[in-house]
Amino acid sequence: MQAYPDFELRQYPQHVLVQVSVDGDFAGGANLGFRPLFRYITGDNQDSTKFSMTAPVIQEETGPASQVVSFVLPEGVDVTTVPLPRDNSVSIKRVEPHQAAVQTFAGGWNERRFRERAEALLRAVHQAGLSPVGSPYFARFDPPWKPGFLKHNEVLVRVTTPA
Repeated sequence: MQAYPDFELRQYPQHVLVQVSVDGDFAGGANLGFRPLFRYITGDNQDSTKFSMTAPVIQEETGPASQVVSFVLPEGVDVTTVPLPRDNSVSIKRVEPHQAAVQTFAGGWNERRFRERAEALLRAVHQAGLSPVGSPYFARFDPPWKPGFLKHNEVLVRVTTPA
């Protein structure tokens, strides 16, 4: 990890996501995406394998009314041996090692707060001389019933560093 004034630059190892694409606005998409992913990790897969709930829940907008919602599978899960989903809306994705700029913040989950943080992160990344790769995405670490002021959230964007 490398600290910048407004974000951290982190190196993420290879990992596996279970994810679903949903139609819906920011809040609605998060809710729609959570259910099939939760069913998958609680055994609704071809091997009836159960996985521990891991954090964060990742959300990325793919259009004005479409989202991809993902769970990170536990460390050590291999994409070649992970059980296939029974629900054809759920997919498995290997994420290669990469660098991301990350801004951590506390508080509730709403679209306005995430958008403001994403814009600030992109400005800070450019000011630091880094190049964003793709769009910002969001990570939520806490259950919905946790009080907002105690919630841990992040906005992230993949980056490349100058040669």
